[in-house]
Amino acid sequence: MSKVEEFEELRPLLFSIAYRILGSVSEAEDAVQETWLRYDGSGTRPTSTKAFLSATVTRISIDVLRSARVRREEYVGPWFPEPLLNDPYEDPARSAELADSVSMAALLLLERLSPLERAVFLLREVFGFGFEDIAEAVERSEAACRQLLVRARRHMQAGRPRFAPDREEREELATRFFDALKNGDVDGLQSLLTADVQLLGDGGGKTPQLARAVAGAQNVARLLASVFPWLLRIEVSLTPAEVNGQPGAVFRDRDGRILHTMALDVVEGRIQAIRSVSNPDKLRHLGPVADAWAVTDEVKRARRRHTP
Repeated sequence: MSKVEEFEELRPLLFSIAYRILGSVSEAEDAVQETWLRYDGSGTRPTSTKAFLSATVTRISIDVLRSARVRREEYVGPWFPEPLLNDPYEDPARSAELADSVSMAALLLLERLSPLERAVFLLREVFGFGFEDIAEAVERSEAACRQLLVRARRHMQAGRPRFAPDREEREELATRFFDALKNGDVDGLQSLLTADVQLLGDGGGKTPQLARAVAGAQNVARLLASVFPWLLRIEVSLTPAEVNGQPGAVFRDRDGRILHTMALDVVEGRIQAIRSVSNPDKLRHLGPVADAWAVTDEVKRARRRHTP
């Protein structure tokens, strides 16, 4: 098998590692490309191509994450990972770990870890790498990696919900939620939310935000019901989709350009968090991006026309 063929076979795995470390599709793609350049430029063939490429993309991603964290400290409003609609890597033996680790909630928990803790946790708990390969990837001893893993597990377990809903339950709840959203049904929405639900938006200061952060079932339900029916009036469409492995939707303007994504965090039969990403820089990998300011102005005009 040629170098190119070997690399392309492993590309989905490399992207999935990089994305979970970085929370960015564009940065993950750049890390994978840099990995290829280093592999292509190396004069020797490694004993294990998978181990070599995984170690390389991990090191590159750790370096990128360290500089990215400085930028994230200056970010305007809440920072969320770039929405991912399809994870290219599949492993039936680790499907549960892969699905859980790509959710918005899990990626935000990973932000609490140091870059090394994050890499060790992902390589071991999500991708099932042995400690020998992990030590090579992060350039630490196996003993040090075991300690990093213990600390990472402690942080991750402290922030996880006790009961994870099954897929069918989440999808049924999402269907009811989006039906109520389209109809502006305050009571219907409120019945699906936890008492302490949070509505959060990541616009990066580049779009008019629905809300920076709204908490409480009644407040969130009223706000959603007051806004989304007007979006539908101006031909904004809502397409249900998995967003980071969670039930969610992609919203598009009348020309099919992406306005924002929405992901629902479901816990014990209710929606605990609603996370919207509208920062155009985080949506471009999904396709052409809508002008959110123009959409907001059109909604305002529609409201004025229909207000007695």
